[in-house]
Amino acid sequence: MSAEVRKIVTVLFSDVVGWTGVGEALDPEALRSIQSRYFDEMQDALQRHGGTVEKFIGDAVMAVFGIPAVHEDDAVRAVRAGAEMRRRLEALAAELERSGGVGIQIRIGINTGEVVAGDASGGQRFVTGDAVTVAKRLEEAAGSGEILIGEATRALVQEAATLDSAGPVELKGKGAPVPAWRLLEVLPDAVGVRRRLDAPLVGRAVELARLHAAYEETVAEQACRLVTVLGVAGIGKSRLAAELFAGLGDRATVLVGRCLPYGEGITFWPLVELIKAAGGADAVARTLEGGEDDDAAATLRSLVEPDAEPASSDEIFWAARRLLETLAAERPVVVCFEDIHWAEPTFLDLLEYLAGFIRHGSVLLLCQARPELAERRSSWLAGPVIQLEPLSEHEASTLLDGLGELDPEARRRIGEAAEGNPFFAEQLAALALEGGASTLPPTVQALLGERLDRLDPGERAVLERASIVGREFSRSAVAHLAPAELRAEVGAHLLSLTRKDLIRPDDSAGPREDGFRFRHILIREAAYEATPKSVRAELHERLADRLETSEQRFELEELAGYHLEQAYRLQADLGAPDRRVGARAGERLSAVGRRALVRGDARAAVNLMTRASALLPEDDPRRLELQPELGSALIRAGELSLADGIFAETAERASSTGAERIRLRALVEREFIRSWTRPEAGTEGLVRVANEAIAGLEPLGDDVGLAKAWWLMGEAHSVAGRWSERADALDRALAHAKRGDSGETATLVAVLAQALYYGPTPADEALDRCERFLAEAAGDRALEAALQSTLAGLHAMRGEFGEARRLYARAVATYEDLGQEFRRAARSQIGAEIELLAGEAAAAERELRHGYETLERMGERALRSTLAAFLARALAAQGRYDEAEEYTRFSEETAGADDLVTQVVWRAARALVLAHRGELDAAERLAEDAARMAEETDFLDLQAGARLSLAEVLRLAGRAGEAAAAAAQAAATFERKGNLVAARNAATLASGSTAGRLPSLAGPEYGSDDLSERRP
Repeated sequence: MSAEVRKIVTVLFSDVVGWTGVGEALDPEALRSIQSRYFDEMQDALQRHGGTVEKFIGDAVMAVFGIPAVHEDDAVRAVRAGAEMRRRLEALAAELERSGGVGIQIRIGINTGEVVAGDASGGQRFVTGDAVTVAKRLEEAAGSGEILIGEATRALVQEAATLDSAGPVELKGKGAPVPAWRLLEVLPDAVGVRRRLDAPLVGRAVELARLHAAYEETVAEQACRLVTVLGVAGIGKSRLAAELFAGLGDRATVLVGRCLPYGEGITFWPLVELIKAAGGADAVARTLEGGEDDDAAATLRSLVEPDAEPASSDEIFWAARRLLETLAAERPVVVCFEDIHWAEPTFLDLLEYLAGFIRHGSVLLLCQARPELAERRSSWLAGPVIQLEPLSEHEASTLLDGLGELDPEARRRIGEAAEGNPFFAEQLAALALEGGASTLPPTVQALLGERLDRLDPGERAVLERASIVGREFSRSAVAHLAPAELRAEVGAHLLSLTRKDLIRPDDSAGPREDGFRFRHILIREAAYEATPKSVRAELHERLADRLETSEQRFELEELAGYHLEQAYRLQADLGAPDRRVGARAGERLSAVGRRALVRGDARAAVNLMTRASALLPEDDPRRLELQPELGSALIRAGELSLADGIFAETAERASSTGAERIRLRALVEREFIRSWTRPEAGTEGLVRVANEAIAGLEPLGDDVGLAKAWWLMGEAHSVAGRWSERADALDRALAHAKRGDSGETATLVAVLAQALYYGPTPADEALDRCERFLAEAAGDRALEAALQSTLAGLHAMRGEFGEARRLYARAVATYEDLGQEFRRAARSQIGAEIELLAGEAAAAERELRHGYETLERMGERALRSTLAAFLARALAAQGRYDEAEEYTRFSEETAGADDLVTQVVWRAARALVLAHRGELDAAERLAEDAARMAEETDFLDLQAGARLSLAEVLRLAGRAGEAAAAAAQAAATFERKGNLVAARNAATLASGSTAGRLPSLAGPEYGSDDLSERRP
């Protein structure tokens, strides 16, 4: 087991200002006497508050709060100790001045933070860390008589002390000023972090009802009842009690006392607070006035007046009983004792005595405790207990509504981390609202650190090993990581940790293995962070070794890669990274990333490959091999700029190392990006790079690279609207991809299906082939989405709008789930075409706007120019001509000269705009240009759509016969494609029955109908 531990502690440094003058003024023997008194006074003050004195150097003192055991209030203890040290030195200084005329003052620095400490059980308490250095520097920066505390300490003591900002302080060795605060006063008996009791109570209706029922039974029976509200720190015990008190109003006398975690005279401190709550000793004496009760009043007075003669425990028990019975004679009494897990055994005896011996009057003893009460008195929980469990997800969300304006991502993170614990949610929300980045506020760290430090060494070692495995873990995994001498006891320790509510049984390990999970994710984080990094690194590597040799090593490869990654990063933190471990981690993560890319999970692929690339050494060939695939994943995720940078770096490195295959692949990928972001450059570069890559990769037999090169060649045909030639190029690309076992096979099938959709292949034939593709794509979600969207468009051509919309919605949901923003945006054109065929131009506009705005965020321009042209068409269909013209201007400015599809669509859309403005000559020229350019393609719907725009221009010019002829030609072209809806609508336009109607692909008869039953 580790001889060291990482923990959050509070460090105090003090020094005496003017001590040199004391040495000069006093005889050595007198100096020694004064120095001895000083040390005794300072040590007593520190130890009284739970501090451990690390060292005395001359007149300087260093003490640590949190060694050997962390307490949740260590920071509060430290400032109380500092304030007491200052008071004691003032008294000592006054004596010195009277005797020798020498004045001295103390200065103190206090700071909270993470340190590494030796094993306290072996006497190795020495602590190291930046928190120690900052505490020392704060002491040096403090003025005479000042106590300066750091920001982390301030967060922990702000409710217990009066502070004054000292502003950012320049500290030696620190690159930037450090926030500091002057301690003015420590409030007596205050808590460090006050819970919010003003927010509405959430999710405790059943528990509150049980408390009210207990009260009503107490009243009905005229008896005393003891009820314990049990729950982990922060779960809402005090908030529940406050709601009960508010509901009782003036029907009961409510008294509250609190058990303290440390200090002198704390045994009956809750009773002292109860007396104060009842009005003080004099008020209690008046209540108990007469006969034997005078003795009870005197006994209770002895608790609150330090000079009074102390009473015995038996006398105090009897006096407390008489007080409560007397108060209950007037009206019911509710006595709430908080934090009885800290109560001394004698006080627990008192509570049991009161519950058993009060015979007159209605008294409800409401006790609040954490589960560790069972460690002090196991029999206690056999009585009436109300157990508070974490809030549900809905309840936790309701709680967050009242904690401030949090953005959705912050709410999600807080909800996941807090896991239904209201206090954790409050602290995490406060940190988020203050702009903090830590997931574990110091208040929560202190709370959890105390729980860990109460464990015995074996339990702690097991919990730390479990934290390495993760939130869920198996007994065998922990045993594998445990020291040899502890393995036989792992099962017993896990059961003990379960009883202490730190972990709980879980079935995640499978039917043949005992499984567990941490009761709270923050407990796991606290245990993990408390483990020294050197130990964590070793354990992560050992766990990865175990995973790699298991029967499920393939399924567990990502997990093994994660543990190796953590081992490497921890080694790097310690300045000794093991390249071998980093390379192993990179290899595992890159393999899993490639599989994610194949299945279309762009987010996962980018995440895994980015991590793998960072782990593999720069001179490792595997890193160079991985880069093009990382770039491809980035493209799918819509990160075009990042992808371009990856490919540029890869091409340069490959060129310098003679890796021609990688260089050519990177050039091909960069050309894809260039075609999207610089469409005005045309297709010449695409063809040149594709030919260069094909010529260079064929001798190398690189089928994967050749698949990409032929795909790039197909892009040039796509831009020119030559869909048959594109399909031929894609068929060749697909053949290479299948031979090379490329992860792009599915993508190529998807774009080939797209070529069938847009090209001259009849819709029925294209639909049959795409359905065969879909049947073969079972399980490949990205390919299924692509084919579903293509099939959706083909079904819409046949008038089957219900099926079209269902398929398209499924495709959109899949793309969004996989994080494939680029493909989602690209497919918006098909979604818009479905809606235009259905006569829903506004819906088509919404779909195109989504795609346009997504591509705009990515910095893409080529496809965006095309979507802008189609968006202009949808706006013109709604009579919004000015907006339509704006989008045609963007298309005109950004589309490449050889991008015939975009050139045709923007011209046809603007022709309609001009015609409706009465600029008929210009409109006719544009419409004729569009129709002529469309004829250079084999994009039948494009040809027919251009003809329909010309028909509308001619109709508005009063040339009905020519308009009808153009519409009839469009109808015939739609028929060749098999676009039944558009063909019938065009035929209707040709007949002249929709005079005055703006042409679109939908008509009044069939615009929103499903034609599946109309086909012969």
